[in-house]
Amino acid sequence: MDTQRRLLIVHHTPSPHCQEMFEAVIAGSTDPEIEGVEVVRRAALSVTASDVLAADGFVLGTPANLGYISGALKHAFDTIYYPCLDATRGRPFGLYLHANEGGEGAVRAVDSITAGLGWEKVTPHVVVSGKPTKADLEACWNLGATVAAQLMSV
Repeated sequence: MDTQRRLLIVHHTPSPHCQEMFEAVIAGSTDPEIEGVEVVRRAALSVTASDVLAADGFVLGTPANLGYISGALKHAFDTIYYPCLDATRGRPFGLYLHANEGGEGAVRAVDSITAGLGWEKVTPHVVVSGKPTKADLEACWNLGATVAAQLMSV
């Protein structure tokens, strides 16, 4: 189907808390009311520039490690940044982040890198500390659904 859009979820999911958040994002992005959007999942250490170039929008998921994004997500950005720099401008993205501490630095890093890429933040970031609550997981669901729904109108 030529009109199908692709949402790429790039994630680093090393803990049960990150896994819960990831699953909620997937559930939101694959809601049956969202039509014509293929959801592709890639671990941050395996994502390629081709994956990013083929996507129409992105959800990024990472823990905050020592006040910064995970090394895995940083590696993903290092891998795709220059090959995708001009070609992906204006594409929508969302971020979910698990941070027991240092979340501000990780958010700042993602905001800086995505600004350089020219990606458009289309929903508030979801930053969770500790075990995700029902409200946190609903926010993750909404994040996935919002970015996917944004692609329906592209």
